[in-house]
Amino acid sequence: MAITIVFFGEIVGKTGVFTVKSTMAEIRRRFQPDFVFANADSATGGAGLGIQHAVYLRKLGIDCITMGEAAYYKPDMTEFYPKAGWVLRPANLPEGDPGRGWKIFQKEGKKIAVVALLGQSGFARVHADNPFFAVDQLSHFLHRETSCIVVNFHAATTAEKLSLARHADGKVSALLGTGGKVLTADARILPKKTAAITDLGRTGSILSVGGFDPEIKVKEFLTGVPAWGKDASAQPEAQGVCIRFDDEGVALSIESFRIQGKEIVDEGSSDSNQN
Repeated sequence: MAITIVFFGEIVGKTGVFTVKSTMAEIRRRFQPDFVFANADSATGGAGLGIQHAVYLRKLGIDCITMGEAAYYKPDMTEFYPKAGWVLRPANLPEGDPGRGWKIFQKEGKKIAVVALLGQSGFARVHADNPFFAVDQLSHFLHRETSCIVVNFHAATTAEKLSLARHADGKVSALLGTGGKVLTADARILPKKTAAITDLGRTGSILSVGGFDPEIKVKEFLTGVPAWGKDASAQPEAQGVCIRFDDEGVALSIESFRIQGKEIVDEGSSDSNQN
């Protein structure tokens, strides 16, 4: 069976969580996806994911949440990983870490594998194993179960994301970058029919700096004094891609999207003050 997926760009803060809620109906109407995925590495307080947001996003219709370098920033989520099979931490973190890095999802006879991977460049606090070797090993293993494999590669540098996309071409169905929080204009199908994009962008405020209050970030650059940013709420937008695959997991099309959300934040959707 042909498969259609939607993958949200990185959810940032309570504004991003509410943007998922306010745009989900439009996304389902427009794309009619079989599966909906999202990166939520900045969903809770702009750094990490708390239990309440993990559960709430699941209720909103997110089939799978992927994480990046902030996978273990929230202690409650670190303990919750064994019970949260829909939340994936990077598969190339040390063996024995809480949670899992990949999972096979199935709906109405359609089966798809999702893998989370973390880059090695630019992350001072987290040291992952080589993602290139991880793609080789996991793609070989997962192809025994399904021909449709989607990889979310959370990385800090464009070079690493572009390099892994070329290395993964023909080995997985899609290689989707996150980490930059800026939607790139290079959604494409590579020569061996793998769909790719360097960065899925962000789901949250667009009139911001990476989803945070721009005034605070500007002050930080002017003074050199580190400042913990607060969520921005102006002009919320859902960004990401819709990808369609054939029966063999070969990418047929990839389309990036920007869908405007509502500016009224639903406080009931937020646990942004959670540590």
